[in-house]
Amino acid sequence: MLHFHSRSIITLVIAVVTFSCAQQEKKENPETKKQDEFYDVNDFASVRKYDTHIHLEVEKTTMVPQAIKDNFHLLNINGDWGPIDVPDQQKIALKVEQEYPEQVAFAASFSAKNYNDPDFVSKTIAYLKNSFEKGAVGVKVWKNIGMELKDKDGKFVMIDNPRFDSIFDFIEKNNITLLSHQGEPKNCWLPIEKMTVNSDKNYFKEHPQYHMFLHPEYPSYEDQVNARDRMVAKHPNLRIVSVHLASLEWDVDEIAKRLDKFPNMSVDIAARIEHLEYAAQTSWQKIYDFCIKYQDRLLYGTDHVEQESNTQSMAATIHDKWVEDWKFLVTDDSLTNSDGMHYKGLHLPKEVVDKIYAKNAERMIPGIEKKYTAAK
Repeated sequence: MLHFHSRSIITLVIAVVTFSCAQQEKKENPETKKQDEFYDVNDFASVRKYDTHIHLEVEKTTMVPQAIKDNFHLLNINGDWGPIDVPDQQKIALKVEQEYPEQVAFAASFSAKNYNDPDFVSKTIAYLKNSFEKGAVGVKVWKNIGMELKDKDGKFVMIDNPRFDSIFDFIEKNNITLLSHQGEPKNCWLPIEKMTVNSDKNYFKEHPQYHMFLHPEYPSYEDQVNARDRMVAKHPNLRIVSVHLASLEWDVDEIAKRLDKFPNMSVDIAARIEHLEYAAQTSWQKIYDFCIKYQDRLLYGTDHVEQESNTQSMAATIHDKWVEDWKFLVTDDSLTNSDGMHYKGLHLPKEVVDKIYAKNAERMIPGIEKKYTAAK
């Protein structure tokens, strides 16, 4: 039988009461509660993150070493845009992945240039099969389908064309995610001076071939979005990340309609976070509520491209962008972005930030989580 000295019992009681009071004080202290529920600027490098939308077109990259410093893993996406053709992009992607096996994954693509060939579908499936065997965790379809590609009769080919169905079925069968970039921001159909954000103004000045205001003979904005929606509806079991906020960046209510309708669809914010910041100037609560409600359907990405012409400056450029976006999502500071816009940060809770930066990517692009197990 154990015997306790009365002084020991008193000491024990005091310790328990002191601990309980400290815990209660911690719960009630606003500053402590804030630290528990929210990140701040200083947490940036300590939180594990994914940039699920980057393009590495060089083997000797400065972006990846910077990503290691900033605690980012990268999804390197191939695409049918040139000047490097799709197979050569994949060769570069595989070499980068081999050098940084715990930091970089890649998404394949396929070329639509031979769309009118009788064996287009079978050759595309064979190419993708090889890509999956080499570790591709996604497949990108680009805006050239709907904005450039034409059939043998000279008609524009849209993404819901039945000829793509077998390809999408093959992607689904292999448990691979489709990364869909169809259409452009609605600004694309406006004159430069009426566009809402400088990033769009600059892009379409530099790429007039994609400035649809200059090409009224091309399919309309509504044509692009509706074709994408029909494609998604035809493949309800295919996991789809509709990149660039699904080309619905101008109104989060429109994005919400698609997310409600298509449960296997998510969106990334790559190269469209400026539109959220623009909207936050006048509709902060609406943007905040959207991010909270659809916290399981949003993925972080930037759409930054590293090429031979910019590889020396890329580390500083991408770091600054990552920090700028982090401030918008996690703080409630008054901010100014690289576009010169002024807005308040969204100050999203930690659990939401963790989903946008990591957990949603691991769920929607499952090969990523398996690949990075060693890095956790």
